[in-house]
Amino acid sequence: MPSSPEDTAEHHTERDQPSRHTGHDEHAERTGPAPSADPLDSLVLHTTDNGVSWITLNRPEAMNAVTWDQRERLIALLADASADPAVRAVVLTATGRGFCAGADLRGSPATGSSAPGTRAPGDRIAGDVARTIRLGAQRLIAAVLDCEKPVIAAVNGTAAGIGAHLAFACDLVLAAESATFIEVFVRRGLVSDGGGAYLLPRLIGPQRAKELMFFGDSLRAADAERLGLVNRVVPDGELAATARAWAERLAEGPTRAIALTKQLVNASLESDRATAFAAEAMAQEINMTTHDANEGVTGFMERRAPKYRGR
Repeated sequence: MPSSPEDTAEHHTERDQPSRHTGHDEHAERTGPAPSADPLDSLVLHTTDNGVSWITLNRPEAMNAVTWDQRERLIALLADASADPAVRAVVLTATGRGFCAGADLRGSPATGSSAPGTRAPGDRIAGDVARTIRLGAQRLIAAVLDCEKPVIAAVNGTAAGIGAHLAFACDLVLAAESATFIEVFVRRGLVSDGGGAYLLPRLIGPQRAKELMFFGDSLRAADAERLGLVNRVVPDGELAATARAWAERLAEGPTRAIALTKQLVNASLESDRATAFAAEAMAQEINMTTHDANEGVTGFMERRAPKYRGR
């Protein structure tokens, strides 16, 4: 198993898997699910608490490099969060000292299995790599961007390659002071994939994005915050508690209004003004059919705090 970003990124093109950041080992112990017969349940921990879906990568010995089956479970859990009215916010985190070292390509299923197009390097044919990326890392990043609930990344350590992009795809990013972000692809002579060239220019502009991608230097959490890649940097020991406080605050909010706002913001950089304004008006039209919008207005008129139900 890979134990560093370099180990994982080395095999990245043959198979790409993303992963997520950690809140804290103690958090995983406190909120992790009961033991299960399915070993995958121990590699991607999941629990729902106070309206928050906690998704925790749990391969600390591999710096939480993500395997293909972990990736599929992450995608499924994000889809479940969208559909479940009891879930009103999501936290992606990890155990140990690494958020996600990238994609763990070892142990990939054979061609024709759940990772279509995966072949040994010597047996590749034209289209295999592009197909693997489309069906792999890009699906994971899209699952975060398209999740109907706000997603918080709690980044505890190294987030490299796809691991960094997994964090940057989240709606809000918290980072421990010890966390680092690495656009590791160029170190192996690879093109940045998993949505990197889409996400980074939108977050920090093309010049800064090129600097990170061309050099592949390690970016400290404080510098990531300065650039706008991270919302807040906190002491390592406060990461889990801060993520919980933010997530529970979101879970008490008007869930559908937040979902519609997320869609508007994500689409705004690709829309002209007329399209963006039309989408905004329609979103408000849709939102006004919800309980929470009416409750918010009523609470204001009655001079009381609204009680949102997420519906």
